[in-house]
Amino acid sequence: MKRRRFLVYTSTVAAGYLVGCGSTSNMGTSGGGGMQGGGNAGNSSQLPSSDVVQSTLPIPPLLKGRDAEGVMQYDVTMQEAEHGFFEGIKTATYALNGTYLGPTLLLRDGEEVSVNVTNRLKESTTLHGHGMHVPAVMDGAAHQPIAPNTTWSARYKVNQKACTNWYHPHLMGKTAEHVYKGLAGLIIIEDLESDALDLPKTYGVDDIPLVLQDRVFNSQGEIDYSPSRRDIMMGYIGDTYITNGAIEPTLSLEAKEVRFRILNGSNASVYTLGFDDNRTFKQIATDNSFLESPVSLKSVRLSPGERAEIVVDLTHDEGKTLLLKDLSRNKTFLKIDQIRATTKRTITPASLTSLVAFNPIDAKKTRKFVLGGGMGNLNINGASMDMNVINERVPLGDVEIWEVENSMMMSHNFHIHATHFRLLERNGSSANVAENEKGYKDVVYIPPHEKVKFIVKMVDYKDANSPYMYHCHFLEHEDAGMMGQFTVV
Repeated sequence: MKRRRFLVYTSTVAAGYLVGCGSTSNMGTSGGGGMQGGGNAGNSSQLPSSDVVQSTLPIPPLLKGRDAEGVMQYDVTMQEAEHGFFEGIKTATYALNGTYLGPTLLLRDGEEVSVNVTNRLKESTTLHGHGMHVPAVMDGAAHQPIAPNTTWSARYKVNQKACTNWYHPHLMGKTAEHVYKGLAGLIIIEDLESDALDLPKTYGVDDIPLVLQDRVFNSQGEIDYSPSRRDIMMGYIGDTYITNGAIEPTLSLEAKEVRFRILNGSNASVYTLGFDDNRTFKQIATDNSFLESPVSLKSVRLSPGERAEIVVDLTHDEGKTLLLKDLSRNKTFLKIDQIRATTKRTITPASLTSLVAFNPIDAKKTRKFVLGGGMGNLNINGASMDMNVINERVPLGDVEIWEVENSMMMSHNFHIHATHFRLLERNGSSANVAENEKGYKDVVYIPPHEKVKFIVKMVDYKDANSPYMYHCHFLEHEDAGMMGQFTVV
């Protein structure tokens, strides 16, 4: 294949390097993107003169775990590495078991698991199971640091519905930098319900993981994480789009239904994802569960940390080429080409699951959270993150309503550890909650000067001394203080 020069702010399709081996009323159709990351149009890379490495889409290795006396063991090692984004250049990165990002962990509901994390970096970090329903001491957040050359294990029984979660560092003040350097990966949970559904489910063939990010590179091809004070406020947004550790890779698929498990793994960008031919696809799942029924969309908006599973029907597209794009910035994440014939097809069911719906009448308490602050001082309810302060104490088993207001002129979102929630209202109306955000979620996007209301219940794990976190998942905002702590009592 003839090599091409990569140009900033074009949608020229290039590819990457193999990873892991050695109105806001409608979230599905509203705009998004870098400008919604607080008004920052993005930081410009000073790209090297070398060509971008071209390859097919890297598929992170699937780590199924090994059975040790009834406990499934998952071993991951955080390490310094070198990764090939550009021809002839080895870019310094952080990674898990590879050269950029990490393997996909495959867990099953009901299994006892132990995720064993060895830190070979020269600095402390953590590994948080984002979206995982686990005891607070196993959360992998700021209170569970892993010192260099030590191993920490998160052991628990998987107790949640089928979904696509992820893992990433959560060290106080260093989350953004560690994720930016490459520390992240997916967690897939399967259960009997997902087994029975007629959905694409062959990992890497018709069930495709997509970790979407943007980065800034310097002229030597190194990742440039050097946020200014303005970047910390607005979010650090890059101009080079990366999918599974590759710059605009290509993927060959069969002419059938294909499932994409999509993570917005960026630090601060809001992506509006769709295809270059404006085709309709079906969203089947959000952060923590299947939707009850598939939702037909032409685009889906994801803020940092949010996930979406979509099914795209390529049955009649044999021989065609298709681009997955961030429509808000007209940038390409993935080129799908050489769509070829198939003999095995699926038909997405009209009904996917049944979700428990708590009644707002049963809520014992309404908690209010205001996201605010000024230059260099971000906070929730006027208080910046303090490791020694428990901001909220939430009773085990109580149904509660949480209201979250973005009081600022920049975008935020809100993530909660420990459990998941269901949205009730946007800006005071249930009609503003889009169909594709009615599943279980753990991150919700909140545009400037808007409000959301959700219903939540803490179950299973009670610990008055070990806190969970809630915070904005724009990572620079989190590190700058827009985070609080709660215990389940």
